Amino acid sequence: MKNYQCILTLLCLFTFLTISNAYPQDKKISISGQVKDARNKLTLPYANIIIKKASDAKFSDGTISDEQGRFLMKDVNPGNYQLQISLVGYLPFQKDITIGTLSPFIDLGIVELIEAVQTLQTVNIEGSNNDGLSTKLDKKTFDLSKNTSQLGGSVLQAMQNLPGISIQDGKVQLRGNDKIAVLIDGKQNAITGFGSQTGLDNIPASAIEKIEIINNPSSKYDANGNAGIINIIYKRNKQEGFNGKIGLTSGLGAIWLRKQNLLGISPQYQATPKINPSLSLNYKKNKLNTFAQADYLYTQSLNKNEFSQRIYTDGTILNQQVKRNRTTTFTTIKSGVDYNPNERNSFLISGFFNREKIGDLGDIPYFNSDFSVRNRFWQFIEDEVKYTATGTASYQHKFAQPGHTLSAGFNYTWHRENEKYYFKNIMPTFTGEDAFKLLSDEHVADLNIDYVRPMKHGRIEGGLKYRNRFIPTDMQFFPGLNSPIDANAGGWADYSEQIPAVYGNYIYEDKNIELEAGLRLEYVKLDYQVNPNHNTYKSDGYEYFRPFPNLRFVYKINDKNRLSAFYSQRVDRPNEVDIRIFPKYDDPELLKVGNPTLRPQFTHLLDLGYKNNWKSGYFYLSGFHKIVNGTITRIATIVPGNNIIYNIFQNAGRSYNTGGEVLIQQQIAPWVSMNVSGIIYQNTLNAFSIQNQYPVPTIYNMPKESILSGNLKWNVQLKLVKKTDLQLSATYLAPDLIPQGRIGSRFSTDLGIKRQIQNGKGEFFLNGNDIFNTLKIRKDITGNGFRLISTDYNETQVFRIGYSYKF
Repeated sequence: MKNYQCILTLLCLFTFLTISNAYPQDKKISISGQVKDARNKLTLPYANIIIKKASDAKFSDGTISDEQGRFLMKDVNPGNYQLQISLVGYLPFQKDITIGTLSPFIDLGIVELIEAVQTLQTVNIEGSNNDGLSTKLDKKTFDLSKNTSQLGGSVLQAMQNLPGISIQDGKVQLRGNDKIAVLIDGKQNAITGFGSQTGLDNIPASAIEKIEIINNPSSKYDANGNAGIINIIYKRNKQEGFNGKIGLTSGLGAIWLRKQNLLGISPQYQATPKINPSLSLNYKKNKLNTFAQADYLYTQSLNKNEFSQRIYTDGTILNQQVKRNRTTTFTTIKSGVDYNPNERNSFLISGFFNREKIGDLGDIPYFNSDFSVRNRFWQFIEDEVKYTATGTASYQHKFAQPGHTLSAGFNYTWHRENEKYYFKNIMPTFTGEDAFKLLSDEHVADLNIDYVRPMKHGRIEGGLKYRNRFIPTDMQFFPGLNSPIDANAGGWADYSEQIPAVYGNYIYEDKNIELEAGLRLEYVKLDYQVNPNHNTYKSDGYEYFRPFPNLRFVYKINDKNRLSAFYSQRVDRPNEVDIRIFPKYDDPELLKVGNPTLRPQFTHLLDLGYKNNWKSGYFYLSGFHKIVNGTITRIATIVPGNNIIYNIFQNAGRSYNTGGEVLIQQQIAPWVSMNVSGIIYQNTLNAFSIQNQYPVPTIYNMPKESILSGNLKWNVQLKLVKKTDLQLSATYLAPDLIPQGRIGSRFSTDLGIKRQIQNGKGEFFLNGNDIFNTLKIRKDITGNGFRLISTDYNETQVFRIGYSYKF
């Protein structure tokens, strides 16, 4: 209870402090229309169009209509204006307009000039500057170049101190939930997973321009991911001529030994090197723009160093350590061509290639209760290579009306997972050698068509998408002497998924109201065919057809205050690895197994928000309530006469996530800004009963679980002399629910400094993550006849130094 009181006290305290890490970005709007004669409806070329600020009537921008009477003004700041149109022979025309940010293009429609006095209605389009958190209160955008304390790390590390995000077991969580759809440049990719999240810890942050966090996605996004969407946007440059950027980052981790090994195993990795060279090139001339980007990441890490104790109801007590030394190389090449033959049409062809190689050296000793006897010593070597190749072709047609577009795109991805494990099973009376090999090829084809048309008070959007996904997988086991491996659980399995979908969105905006209403219709057919000789599982699958609505309503009290309400329905479909029928033997006494009978979980989400802006910052407060049916979670059970724990995915019934989020930002002075963000939520999982099928049917009954949890983050940025910036970040994560147990509180501090040199073309930085080495993962899990208590002292402290140069 003291932890909860601590969270509440800190939140109340920091609410009165200030914040500024949502990195302001001024949003510019384009306004357009067409001028016609009111009597004969003929278009009027060469009319003079200007806008003046409503506050002081000062000229802001102007243009003239073209031969079709159309006009366009770009890069207009949001605000209140007076529109004036004049043409010789016609009466002057005036309108009060309010330009907002809900749509990047505003179409004022047809403006008729007449020779007689006539009162025209007022057009209202309102908004305010984009300051990181969008005016729709659904999205936050973060420029990674300003996240000084995380420069040079991975995308996962770069996100850990961003507001609203927490990291658990190598996955990103939004509001305590890891069911997140991760996009790269707005598209799903095999590197980060289709409908899941993987690989974020190996994508170099140096390749990324910005990250968008979308808590409340609209219907134009896939329905998958009930916690929201993270869109990772790669760097691109469209400056005229030849230009580029080169960089090099190096670092060390695991500098200190946090906990000594148990007796008899190989040393932990220490002073682990990190090397990340990067290069981006761009050439643009006239209608053609070509780009290329390459990144290489070499890293060693103490990936896992978990000490645990298993206590069984029959009195058995087992102590173990899982130590995993990891070496990873990650190579990425991205290239493409933009071609714009005229103002109306544009083409993009791009390719993406990635190779990831992982080498693990693992030691797992198992001791009795007083460490006097070593019952087993399990060693493994993992040799895994992953390849990803993606090809994209897209076309966009721009109609004469600015912002009126029709887009089409095709994306194909091939992803190979080639994994080999070699085991040594050292027992008191013998030594056995075992192995397995897994080969999986993923083929994904996506076709998208999207249509957008601006209107006087918003826009309409619509489109369709079709996905075909096929993953053949083959697992071969090679058991040795007295092997613990279940060789009859191997074989082949084919995953096939087809998803056609169609969506429509309507956006309306006036002086006081913003409204977005959308509907996505999605059909899913999934087939999972497995080896008929598998000793437990049979072929299975599912299909559904259902609507996924979303509704957003914003009431603008005035220029500084607004209220919002958001409702949506979403789904989380099991990924292929969640239903994969093969047991994983990196720990032979804590096995992870998929479940082909797993079904999607469906979510209802209600989100209420309030935002108050002032000159140098803002305050944002939201409350949310989420209901999940068919909650997907891992359930660990044992079978009679066996101490092996089997972790298997199941649908556990209904769960709830209810809480609130506060985000405050403030520019204290020209040289210092701060931010604080906090989330408090109640996680509840209703009582449920399931049956784990592997290796034999085992029924497990779970009582209702509930916990009050949250996180608190604080950031301060200082602009020092001579173009030098310093950032200090601190994060506290409260205890939280995990399947069948709890995870303990965690705390870390990051520090970074960077300086621009060589007339702004060069940049030098130095930073450290978890500089006080305080981040440890403690878990307490209870199952049917056992309790598992563990603490992971894996590598979290890393220091980096880097340099980049623009040319």
